[in-house]
Amino acid sequence: MKLPDSVFLVTGGSSGLGAAVVRMALAAGARVVIADLAEPEESDLLPEWKERWAYVHTDVAQEASATAAVQIAIGRFHRLDVLVNSAGIARAEKIHGKEGPHRLSVFAKTIEVNLIGSFNMMRLAVPAFVASGALPDPPSKGVIINTASIAAFDGQIGQTAYAASKGGIVAMTLPAARELARDQVRVMTIAPGIFETPMLKGMPQDVQDALAAGIPHPSRLGMPSEYAELVRHIVENEYLNGEVIRLDGAIRLAPR
Repeated sequence: MKLPDSVFLVTGGSSGLGAAVVRMALAAGARVVIADLAEPEESDLLPEWKERWAYVHTDVAQEASATAAVQIAIGRFHRLDVLVNSAGIARAEKIHGKEGPHRLSVFAKTIEVNLIGSFNMMRLAVPAFVASGALPDPPSKGVIINTASIAAFDGQIGQTAYAASKGGIVAMTLPAARELARDQVRVMTIAPGIFETPMLKGMPQDVQDALAAGIPHPSRLGMPSEYAELVRHIVENEYLNGEVIRLDGAIRLAPR
């Protein structure tokens, strides 16, 4: 799929990994709908891109809100071709901690946003893909890129809820790709490692340095632009389908 011909819907597109995808897609000539609870920083978006992006306040886990985001893409840009699910939350809590059992509400919220939210956007985007018709050279009716985490494989102590939510995303990748093949829709998942997102940049420098030192090569935090570059490659490489790609510098998380 050629990016200049396409319309992206990026959840969590106002910051972090999602914002990097938005900038990459716009720079490549695509049109983009930013679906997030927070508005994007317009200073991060070049003035010449103004006619090619739209923002919609979106709760990915709510049907009406997610439906509105898809409808904005169709209403504003008349088609939808790529869904990038990068909205998510991270909660750390022990199953049996000093303050008592893991709060069920925290576990449920993490699953709701990360896993149910990703599935909700996916199920609503596919009919819009199909209705938009295939883009030529080669023909393709859509690409879905979900965001998991290396915690899905190497979850640490206190990450039970987060790892479960991201593990669910990993698990649904292949069956979704198999089912949607008949619609010429591909499904891929990226499992990022430790990235320089706003959350991590808010940590003390010595903590950031310690995290970077644990990454085999390159020994640094991942850059959101590197995540966006992988998104671009997935969209453009028609033979990538039904797979989870770790983007992590070869790190394997220790228990804590």
